[in-house]
Amino acid sequence: MKKDKTISPTDEEILSRYRKTGDQELIGSLFNSYMHLVYGLCLKYLKNRADSQDATMAIYEHISDKLLATDVNHFKSWLYMVSKNHCLMELRKKNPEVHGDIFMESVEATHLNDEKIELEKDIEALEACIEELKSEQKKCVQLFFLEKKSYNQINEETGVDLKKVKSHIQNGKRNLKMCLESKNVRR
Repeated sequence: MKKDKTISPTDEEILSRYRKTGDQELIGSLFNSYMHLVYGLCLKYLKNRADSQDATMAIYEHISDKLLATDVNHFKSWLYMVSKNHCLMELRKKNPEVHGDIFMESVEATHLNDEKIELEKDIEALEACIEELKSEQKKCVQLFFLEKKSYNQINEETGVDLKKVKSHIQNGKRNLKMCLESKNVRR
């Protein structure tokens, strides 16, 4: 029995269509996939559910206008920065006497720690996905991407035909992408 695998458009493809058409449904569906992350980030900074819900909606309204004129290459990262900056501005409005440098150092340390944890999770997912590849794909992918060897060097080292080396790398790369997407890694 064959599985029907429909390929969903990437965030960047959706953004491109949105910039061309201005269709609010496109940006709405894209934002919905990350809304829980935006809300969680707002809750982390604002420490209040009602304020976090308001901030999430304000961020949505802000990005729907901003994205019509802004070329964004990595939507998830961009949305994180926009959301974080919005929360920081809200906190400054509520407590203007907080010294910016001290506050920013604390936020920056938290942000770097969060990014490090996310990166470690992504690396673990990548390692797990590499292990799931077929043995020849795995060997060719490791030699090409991790050890920076050329097709010819891989051919000489493994004895695998040059066309097969290229094929293993291409198929391995595609399989890695699908595996990582199934583990919600989209960097």
